[in-house]
Amino acid sequence: MLLSLGFIIVVGYLLGRLLSAMNLPSLIGYIIAGLIMGPSFFNLIDQSTLDISSDLRRIALMIILLRAGLNIDLQDLKKVGRPAILMSFLPATLEIIGTIILAPIFFGMSYLSAAILGAIIAATSPAVVVARMLDLMGKGYGKKKGVPQMILAGSSMDDIFVIIIFTALTALAQTGEFHWLSMLSMPTSIILGIAGGLLVGWLLSLAIEKYQLSGGYPVILTFGMALLFDGIEKAMTGPIGFSALLAVMAMGFMMLRVNPVQAKSVQVGFNNLWQVFEIILFVLVGASMSIESVEDSGLIAVVLIVLLLVFRGLGVLLSVLGTQLNKEEKAFAIFAYIPKATVQAAIGAVPLAMGLPNGQIILTISVVAILVTAPLGAVLIDQTHNRLLRDDR
Repeated sequence: MLLSLGFIIVVGYLLGRLLSAMNLPSLIGYIIAGLIMGPSFFNLIDQSTLDISSDLRRIALMIILLRAGLNIDLQDLKKVGRPAILMSFLPATLEIIGTIILAPIFFGMSYLSAAILGAIIAATSPAVVVARMLDLMGKGYGKKKGVPQMILAGSSMDDIFVIIIFTALTALAQTGEFHWLSMLSMPTSIILGIAGGLLVGWLLSLAIEKYQLSGGYPVILTFGMALLFDGIEKAMTGPIGFSALLAVMAMGFMMLRVNPVQAKSVQVGFNNLWQVFEIILFVLVGASMSIESVEDSGLIAVVLIVLLLVFRGLGVLLSVLGTQLNKEEKAFAIFAYIPKATVQAAIGAVPLAMGLPNGQIILTISVVAILVTAPLGAVLIDQTHNRLLRDDR
């Protein structure tokens, strides 16, 4: 396992630097490194590492959302509240509807299988989007209208929305019965996740200040609480849910609110931690892909993904109606909602493992969605932000 982790970090870093030198996003290099070292090619990553890859990806996702929380200012959140809330579910909803319409035509699958596919591929990738929005916030792009803050808040929440929809649909596919109680987990997971995160963030800030913790200890404590949140989410499997991802984000938000100086210090620690886990995350995303599964239906899947991006773009436009954003800023918001990676890598194979109909083709389309949208979205964000957003420094 240690040798595999060494390969992941070193080879991923080197390929990332190579792509960065070519003015391309380094994450493309990380994904390519994962493909090369994964089971599809040289098989340099041992099975024990692949077995815990979902946990490692989950940790990386929690780190990026914690960084998001530590950077969200209350005044910025008030400024972008309505469109951010709409962007947390409207683009994903329209993409799911588009999948239900188009997937049966393209692949002959049932409407239920198409809905499950839609729930998988409708999620944006926080690891791609949030990291870039944080960078733009630091540079001052779109600051006056809060464009990066709006995208950051909306994209961070839409994962929770689609995962709950996915859980309800797979339960329906397995049992043939739709349980309304399963939908109760959506509002409860949001409410309890935010409330729990805010409470812990407040208590944690007070404890760090009271006991004068310094150095790496505040980062260690905050990281430990994030892992505990994940354990709580896994324990609450009934109709009363708990969102660890929202809790982590809310915790960071409250820490910034209570003690901004202390929060900035914690933020630096997690920025450094993210540099390692970003490589691990995207290398493992690449390693999880099966190139063989793409060969038969890959081209049709690409066409489907491109058409679904139109539905998604329409959802983004509807979300920002009535705002002060100009057409360039609206275009940037559409570009920022393109990338998919983390959720698709995490749950794309679940229908196949469950033995559900069309499980293999769902996995194939999930892989294609990552290969097409993660690099495309990252390139568009990186190459257009200085032309589409105002520099408000």
